[in-house]
Formats: sequence, structure tokens, C-alpha cells
Amino acid sequence: MHALIDDLNWRYATKKFDTSKKITDDQLEILKESLRLVPSSYGLQPLKFLIITSSEIREQLKAASYGQTQVTDASHLIVICANLDVRNADIDSFIQNTIETRKVDFESVKNFSESMKRSFSELSLEQKKIWAAKQAYIALGQLLHTCATLRIDATPMEGFKPDEYSQILDLDSKNLSAVLLCPVGFRHKEDVNQFKPKVRKRKEDLFQEL
Repeated sequence: MHALIDDLNWRYATKKFDTSKKITDDQLEILKESLRLVPSSYGLQPLKFLIITSSEIREQLKAASYGQTQVTDASHLIVICANLDVRNADIDSFIQNTIETRKVDFESVKNFSESMKRSFSELSLEQKKIWAAKQAYIALGQLLHTCATLRIDATPMEGFKPDEYSQILDLDSKNLSAVLLCPVGFRHKEDVNQFKPKVRKRKEDLFQEL
């Protein structure tokens, strides 16, 4: 079996974390770099990753997460946020970054810049929020795989109250909305879910070659 498949079989949605175990600084840097390298539509990265270790803030967020203890018990809580609105200034910043990183002139990326601005100008605010939220799910998938490779446990979570998260973390003022949560840390030996076989569809039911 390939190591990648071993990683994916090892991981599960951890329900109970060991509060005595913490992610190292080196491990956290790898998670950050993995998230920095996440693919996104146009390469715009309309995301922000809030890494929360404050026990006081996490207690508030637990109340806004239907009391789910992973929010407070994991080593770190990662809140994946998406931009509420993709603006021309965001595109200009991306284009400038492209120019500096690839050492090209503006003329070589001018058409791409104008095409992006034109595309987003045709979308409603709600459509732009949906588009940005989809990028957050791509990031979550990569985060889960990175964690599994490092043998760090993680729990993908949609079960929380975004409006309350926005209030607690002052997200509206930052043009952000909380889309997903991912507590990361290490499984507790008493978490029975780690011993349960993975329930997945058969390959025959998932794939079709045409």
C-alpha cells in the first residue's frame, strides 16, 4: 500500500483530543506553509487562517460551536475564513505580487488582471461569497492530508454559528467570514472513534470509466 493511502486510512475526525499534547513549532510551520501553498481559483487566495491558542477566546468560540469540546481541547484551533467581497484592490495586490515574484512587467499580466476584474464585476456579493467559500474547502482538504502525513489529528467542522464567530473575532471589519473550523492536535487514547473501521463506498459505486 502506498504511504499516501496509509496516511488517509490513519486519519479520522477526532472527537476527543489529549489536552496534554501540543503541536511543536516546527509542525505548526509546516501546516502554515502547506496552507500558503493551497491552490485557489485564479490563484487569488481569498482566504485568511486564524490560528487560535487563547483559552479565553476558545471558550467563547466553543459556546458558538454548540459546545463541541474539540474547539477548546485541541492543541490549536484553525478557523478558515473567506473574503466577504473580492474587490479590485485584492486583484491589484495579487497582480503586483505576480509581477514581483515572477519578475515580469505589468503589460504581460494586464489582460489577466482586466479579465478577473470583469468577471468579478458581473457577480453579486452573494455569488462572490459562495465562490470564496469554495476555496476554503480546497484548503481544508489539503490541511487534513498534511496533518495525516505528520500524524497530527484534525477534525473538519461546519457545526458552528458563523455570525457569532464574526462577532467574537471581529471578522466583518476585516472583510472576512468564518467558513470552516479545524481543531488540530493529538487524539486521546479514550477516543473510541479511532478504532472504528472507515465507512466508505466501494470503488465500483464511486468510479465509472467512459
